[in-house]
Amino acid sequence: MLKQRVLVVDDDVNICELIRLYLEKEGFEVDLAHDGQKALDLFKERTPSVVLLDVMLPKMDGFQVCREIRRISQIPIIMLTAKGETFDKVLGLELGADDYMVKPFENKELVARIKAVLRRYDPKDSADKEVVYPNIVINLSNYELKICGKQVDIPPKELELLYFLATNPNKVFTREQLLETVWGFDYFGDSRTVDVHVKRLREKLELAGEGQNWQLKTVWGVGYKFEVK
Repeated sequence: MLKQRVLVVDDDVNICELIRLYLEKEGFEVDLAHDGQKALDLFKERTPSVVLLDVMLPKMDGFQVCREIRRISQIPIIMLTAKGETFDKVLGLELGADDYMVKPFENKELVARIKAVLRRYDPKDSADKEVVYPNIVINLSNYELKICGKQVDIPPKELELLYFLATNPNKVFTREQLLETVWGFDYFGDSRTVDVHVKRLREKLELAGEGQNWQLKTVWGVGYKFEVK
């Protein structure tokens, strides 16, 4: 069985080496990069199974690296950073990161999160993932959203959130459930991630105009649902 490859991107050489030693003990192959440009080069040269990506990097920061990777691939990305502010978390997830860990962290937790995103990511399971309603097509196979026949630019996590809600019409989900299902991590009191994504989704869905038989609706005191009449 082929070993899964992890690309570790951090400008701190010592941190990279510690992560590499631990992950190799866990059976992973590991590539290291200490700046954003090298990370992209290695990603294209030796496609990893998952990327551990620091935010503060020379040449190109982690947010830009995440954005560039998402243009060509849906390989899982876990952001690693000393920054713990909500804005930075939301931005990383908005750009397509699958998870977010704040330094310092326990190696056991890091491995658990790597295994969790790898379980959720299955390229063989991406075929024919499309849901259609009047004037809207949500395609998770090629990460496309079409409204009234026109393709709309949308970040990966927004599309995944919309797809999940639309494939479960009229079912109400709490913010905690959405964080766990779409982002894949437990709820720690930061509901703003979901709220920001819903707000931006609504701005895009307005392109369909009024009078649709579907609506991304807030259920006050509970969460959100994709309502279909």
